[in-house]
Amino acid sequence: MQRPPVRTPALSALASGVAALALIGVAILWPSGARRPEVPALSSFEGIYTATTIDRTERACAGGGASTRCLSMRFRLLEGPDEGQVIPIELSAETSRFDALHVDRRVLLGHQPGVEGFEYVFLDPDRRSSLLTLAGIFAIGVIALGRWRGAAALVGLIATLLVLFLFMVPAILDGRDPLLVSLVGSVVIAFAALYLSHGLNSQTTVALLGTLGGLGCAALFAVVFMDLAEITGLASEEALFLTALGTNIDLRGLILGGMMVGALGAIDDITVTQASAVWELRAADATRSRSQLLLSGLRIGRDHVASTVNTLVLAYAGASMPVLILFVLSDQSAGTVANGEIVATEVVRTLVGSIGLIASVPITTLLAVDAVTRAGRHRVVAAPGERDDVVGPEEHAIPDRRRDVWFGLFRDWRARRR
Repeated sequence: MQRPPVRTPALSALASGVAALALIGVAILWPSGARRPEVPALSSFEGIYTATTIDRTERACAGGGASTRCLSMRFRLLEGPDEGQVIPIELSAETSRFDALHVDRRVLLGHQPGVEGFEYVFLDPDRRSSLLTLAGIFAIGVIALGRWRGAAALVGLIATLLVLFLFMVPAILDGRDPLLVSLVGSVVIAFAALYLSHGLNSQTTVALLGTLGGLGCAALFAVVFMDLAEITGLASEEALFLTALGTNIDLRGLILGGMMVGALGAIDDITVTQASAVWELRAADATRSRSQLLLSGLRIGRDHVASTVNTLVLAYAGASMPVLILFVLSDQSAGTVANGEIVATEVVRTLVGSIGLIASVPITTLLAVDAVTRAGRHRVVAAPGERDDVVGPEEHAIPDRRRDVWFGLFRDWRARRR
């Protein structure tokens, strides 16, 4: 049985209004292109060039005694103004960071001309080919499983990255309110990602509105509890570094905006699944009442929320694992650890995102149930090639088996005429 052709003019109008507001917000908040503060500590190299390891020798460091070991490395530049030249660099052997620097290993060297004795500095092994290979495997897997829809999802992913790096980050650096920029950017990302991945249809519109509803709830709780918990945004080393660089960024707003972007990915996942579940339930049994459909959809959402909330907690805990280990080693009570601003920020981030997830389930389910039941009162479920006739509220589609009988009689009649 095919899904009913659902039309939701009211929801489509609402989504169009939100899209118009988001575009107006993008136009107002668009980065001006003003000169950003120069940060020499982050851009001290004139260029970064690829090189390959020629040889390595471990020996005692000059002036450091026999117990201090150093690595004497030689690299041949593969690009840049000194391409082909051999560059000697001495590194510490007291760390395992350089264990993988074997002969013929490609690396990245930073070039700082005019610094005698340190004109070239070792930065990192060249991981770009490995990352590109992994990205290629990911893209092939998505397209192989999802086909055209998978390809559209990749386009949506590219659109997300463009919004992040062409609008959100530059606008925040321009001094715009990070929370407002993140909310507008999240709405644009939601539109692009959902419609590109799942098509321009009523089911996607329902998922989109559910996503925006959950995101709005998350934003409200984030603002309230950032105030109640007195989170300043100044606890992390990165925040202090940004302050020292004179970037004039609202760090508290930056944390709030990060909460919105982080919650968006989990919320749109659950809303798409929830809308799809309601559509499938209706298609499987068109005789279900509105209340039965709503209760079935909420039961599915309850299971999904239980697993997704755990996923969200694990994601944030995994990102903060080094900090958690340090606090455990400090031998403090759990309450004292949670009271520290670094951990408290992650607690608020996790719980705010989870509240957004919880809120998005009933919002999406209600919208989806309303959409499919309204459509069921006005249209019949048509098979491919059949006329989609308008029927009254008490009429139902012809069952598939009866339809097959009529098709068989029609084929026999045509065969006799031939």
